[in-house]
Amino acid sequence: MLTRKRVALLALAACILPVTVAHAQSRAVEADRYAAVLRFVEQLKADYPDVPTISADSLSRALPSTDIVLVDVRSDAERAVSTLPGAITAEAFEDRLDEFRRSGRTLVAYCTIGARSSAYARRMRARGVDMTNLEGSVLAWTHAGGMLSSEGVPTRRLHVYGRRWNLAADGYVTVW
Repeated sequence: MLTRKRVALLALAACILPVTVAHAQSRAVEADRYAAVLRFVEQLKADYPDVPTISADSLSRALPSTDIVLVDVRSDAERAVSTLPGAITAEAFEDRLDEFRRSGRTLVAYCTIGARSSAYARRMRARGVDMTNLEGSVLAWTHAGGMLSSEGVPTRRLHVYGRRWNLAADGYVTVW
């Protein structure tokens, strides 16, 4: 016989179970997205073995440090949505290239997944600039729980270059 208490418990379970299942499915989907990011990272390491990298977790632990210069090599449209806090454009970096080259600071390039920033870091290294690439770039940054900003204000929005790159962690709103 069903008592009121049992009916209430069954009703509560009926509400909680779908949320728990949806959360587990969401975690599985996020894990799949992160695995895809890691596959791209491995491909890029094979394509750019001469470019040193820093992981998003390591960079996150190192920030905020005035000893790190973040160089966002993405387009104006991508940067207009969000950047890593304190990042400068490739153009601004190159305008102060001699200063940064001599500064002894850690120079870190990033883009959406790491292809453009790996190529940029390679070009800078050919010019005698000790530049590192952010492994997995802004997508890995989201999976490490990194903050993004837009005009100095924290945001969860992110430009991901295209549908294929829609691999950000849960909680981020992606546009392309």
